[in-house]
Amino acid sequence: MKIGRVAGTVVSTISASIFDGRKLLLCDIVSPGGEPTGDYTIAADTIDAGVGDTVLILDEGSSARHILGKTVAPIRALVVGIVDEIDVEQP
Repeated sequence: MKIGRVAGTVVSTISASIFDGRKLLLCDIVSPGGEPTGDYTIAADTIDAGVGDTVLILDEGSSARHILGKTVAPIRALVVGIVDEIDVEQP
């Protein structure tokens, strides 16, 4: 899993049926301290997240398909939670 911040949405005029009714979110991956890394991923939204939200991203294809109840589907990443707080202990 990864933590990201929703930077925007992605619009696709043609897509696989697994994406019907789901937003595609452009997410900037963040460091454990909450700082943006500049690495982006596109994830299908399952929780109605929006731009600016810090989210939990499941970035494993087989787990994403399992959550959606599919054994075969062209999907890799899902937004599965909104993060309220990141708490990292400093050594």
